[in-house]
Amino acid sequence: MKRVIVPLLFGLIGAAILVALGQWQLQRLDWKQGILAEIEGRISGAALPLPATGDPDTDRFQPVALRGEILPQEVHVLVSVKQVGAGYRIISPFVTGGRSVLLDRGFVPVEDVGIERPGGVTEITGNLHWPDDRNPSTPENDVSGNIWFARDIDQMAQILDTEPLLVIAREVAPADPGVAPLPVSTEGIPNDHLQYAITWFSLAAIWLFMTISYIWRQQNPKRDEP
Repeated sequence: MKRVIVPLLFGLIGAAILVALGQWQLQRLDWKQGILAEIEGRISGAALPLPATGDPDTDRFQPVALRGEILPQEVHVLVSVKQVGAGYRIISPFVTGGRSVLLDRGFVPVEDVGIERPGGVTEITGNLHWPDDRNPSTPENDVSGNIWFARDIDQMAQILDTEPLLVIAREVAPADPGVAPLPVSTEGIPNDHLQYAITWFSLAAIWLFMTISYIWRQQNPKRDEP
């Protein structure tokens, strides 16, 4: 009897732990979906003027509607776009209401980065953002060669002589020729909790199957054939 009870308890306890981990991931999924819905609602909310001092905790994703002038200077941030390939985000100074801020105008392919882009008076609809592009493997920005690997706001503001405040363009009027806006969205925010839950539940099923198989083999040992 002990040969059955011990592996059975071991199997049931292991499966219970794996199921609990799966349920925890489902709870995390509900939490993440709520966060994403909140962010989506904020992104598409009513546009407001620029805050006097941007706060990443309270003003992140805040929609803004601005009228001003795009200055000719540019910072080129290396990026890859699905189904398009490699290119650059074009970051320029934008003067509005006596202030100068950073404007993420959008994407150009690698081969078009050298094409001159007109600036001038423009109406911008976009979102404030404090992007987190850098991770431990991100190279340092090549400022002299104007090849950036992360949108480091303070560093860009220093180079372009603006406030450390970044607006990601959603709509530009008149249109910015050759530049495709990359508006803020929740697309890049990872939400893999469902896959994790499925993995834990699958492991629980495999664990139980292996436990039952082990007990069955213990109860039905192979007999040597004559």
